[in-house]
Amino acid sequence: MTISKFNLRHFRREWLSNPKADILAGAVVGLALIPEAIAFSIIAGVDPKVGLYASFIIAVVTAFLGGRPGSISAATGAMALLMIDLVRDWGLEYLLVATLLCGVFQVIFGVLKLGRQMRYVPRAVMVGYINALAVLIFLAQLPQLTNVPSAVYVMTALSLGIIYILPRFTTAIPSPLVALFVMTVAAIALGLDVPTVGDMGELPTALPIFSLPDVPFTVETLLIVLPTSLTMAIVGLLASFLTASLVDELTDTPSDKNQEAKGQGVANMITSFFGGMGGCGMIGQSVINVQSGGRGRLSTLCAGVFLLFAILVLSRWVQQMPMAALVAVMIMVSIGTFRWASFRDMAKIPRTESAVMLTTMFVTIFTRNFALGVATGIVMSTVFFSRKIAQLVFVDKVLKDDGNHRIYSVSGQIFFVSIDEFLAAFDVDEFIDRVTIDLTHAHLWDQGAVAALDKIVNKFRRSGAEVEVVGLNEASATLVEKLAVHSQPTQPSIAGEN
Repeated sequence: MTISKFNLRHFRREWLSNPKADILAGAVVGLALIPEAIAFSIIAGVDPKVGLYASFIIAVVTAFLGGRPGSISAATGAMALLMIDLVRDWGLEYLLVATLLCGVFQVIFGVLKLGRQMRYVPRAVMVGYINALAVLIFLAQLPQLTNVPSAVYVMTALSLGIIYILPRFTTAIPSPLVALFVMTVAAIALGLDVPTVGDMGELPTALPIFSLPDVPFTVETLLIVLPTSLTMAIVGLLASFLTASLVDELTDTPSDKNQEAKGQGVANMITSFFGGMGGCGMIGQSVINVQSGGRGRLSTLCAGVFLLFAILVLSRWVQQMPMAALVAVMIMVSIGTFRWASFRDMAKIPRTESAVMLTTMFVTIFTRNFALGVATGIVMSTVFFSRKIAQLVFVDKVLKDDGNHRIYSVSGQIFFVSIDEFLAAFDVDEFIDRVTIDLTHAHLWDQGAVAALDKIVNKFRRSGAEVEVVGLNEASATLVEKLAVHSQPTQPSIAGEN
């Protein structure tokens, strides 16, 4: 009975706690998904319906199975860029197999609970990634504002005015939805000759149909799609996890990254059987959803359902929707996505973190490769962190009253980066009878640390000093036992902790 009540409360919290706002926000997102899905299809080299079907299916499936209520998943540019070569060389059917295998990988990653590894992505890297995405979203709108009638600029400015001014008077209806409606009516009523959604590509007129990819299911096919599938799986999960983390921050609520991985995987597997391309979490559309009031799973479901309803039932009106209004919505997204505080507070933030954020951001922008940008940022963060830890090695030197016994008390983490600081702290040329190296407050991490310890002890012994190493914790003692050169006569005596 208790479990039943808990499940009911859980269902109400994730589905029915914010129904009106979720439905309206879903409508805004559904409309905004249409031109993006078409554009991403064109990037991948497939028919527009491939992206539209994928966006509908992925949004609906992740609404039920995803790990982040309010997050939007659909066909994305990050995934489309990975498909270009496969589609060009082998065609759509092989892309569907790659999408299926991508989903399988993602489900496996979720079962293995790899979502918890997101904790190892530094905040500076996440901020750089998000800033890069905001810039790329804005840059993607520039072609729609180049060599176009002057009416486009007027409509874009008016749409932005509605989006930002209307909420000061009422929030009953999301301002982006009002802007889309008003501009569409104005364009039709005034007969304005401006680019429309219909100019982006033909909308489908029927529901997607279940079918198996028309390829030979052989080892050769597997080898063809495997590299693309694995890359799609990793990039897709990275984008989805970062999207979930951003929505976590915007709504101050938690998400289940492992469930998100499994939900994304199932969604990609299903879409592959209905002629759809692979997809993942969308930071831009998720920001639209949250800023429009969407919080629960109902908003994600409505986004997918309204997308399909719009292209099948309202296609006549959707095709006449001016791109200027949608450009304004996406500009709003880029402004809302960009973490302005990351630049405003740069003087307060450690310089290494600012360097990581800026590098991640610019690498992502200039290469248009999200995985490369994040990987570069993580490597930089690791190097900076290692250098910082290496500087936290302290050696206290005490000479006993008899003047013949020196005690070195070491504190800190000894590994390949901190070896130089460790070695420099010992005066191996000092004439002394006895040396004690106390490692009670230190930890040896790798073979470089053990080699450094051996080097110090051997030098002291060659000078005629008796050397004793004490205070090793269990892990360090085990490492020394395995890696130290015990066969040499100058091998140190090791006294572990009692």
